[in-house]
Amino acid sequence: MTSVFPQVGTEIDDAGQARTILAAAPKSPAPEIPVAEVRDVAIPGPGGDVPARVYRPEGSAPGDVLPVVVFCHGGGWVLCSVDTYDASVRALANAVGAVFVSVDYRLAPETRFPGAAEDAYAAYVWARAHAAEIGGDPARVAVAGDSAGGNLAAAVALMARDRGVAQPTFQLLLYPVLDHRRATESYRENAEGFFLTAAQMAWFWQQYIGPDGDPSHPYASPGTAADLGGLAPAFVVAPELDPLRDEGVAYARRLAEAGVVASYGVYEGMFHGAISMGAMVPTAATAFADATEALRKALA
Repeated sequence: MTSVFPQVGTEIDDAGQARTILAAAPKSPAPEIPVAEVRDVAIPGPGGDVPARVYRPEGSAPGDVLPVVVFCHGGGWVLCSVDTYDASVRALANAVGAVFVSVDYRLAPETRFPGAAEDAYAAYVWARAHAAEIGGDPARVAVAGDSAGGNLAAAVALMARDRGVAQPTFQLLLYPVLDHRRATESYRENAEGFFLTAAQMAWFWQQYIGPDGDPSHPYASPGTAADLGGLAPAFVVAPELDPLRDEGVAYARRLAEAGVVASYGVYEGMFHGAISMGAMVPTAATAFADATEALRKALA
């Protein structure tokens, strides 16, 4: 499997160039997934307004009060946007039957850690305070994200606990980045050849943390947090062919050991980023079904 990410960390060392290459990569045309409503909002954040896109699922009526999911996109904290993830979030919103708030957090290296985490946290606080304005239930607000977005979702739960804010109803972590040390068996097994490489992850971490940052901070590396008690229930998707597999599994296990209701799935033959590729990767369809079912049940 050839990565569609630019070969960052080798011949590509500039984030702007990486974004240009990714934007120019061939894309398969796909029909737009219908939803009931889409609108853009601006959320007050620590560095100015944080753009976000609100999706109401297909079949919902204007007066329906639905659960809310604050979603953070992937891309190594450097790439992608709410536009890149538009189809994925539409599919998730419809499958879960929830209002999704897709967060366009600040990207690295222009904004390094903790900028993205603080933006995600601001979006979560806003979603709880303004749920009624978007047809949502403030008592049912979850966080979710994939890859770097999964990292941010996990960080939000930690930040909420530490800052005395109500926990999310649930954490859905899709192949999340959780441990800066990158020393697991899955990093060795899947260093190359399966969409996301170990070299790319090292480069992404460099962009996010910078030369003077602390990658071991628990809001940067939730998997290294000393205490995981008191956090929201969680489900972790851990593809077999992913450098991040083992840190996702370890995080779910540590959550459970800390008394948190947490589970995970390891999906054979699935690679990083494949949650929406069920037509190509059969186990990805299973992962999507498991993930959305876990979130839907938690928000019922």
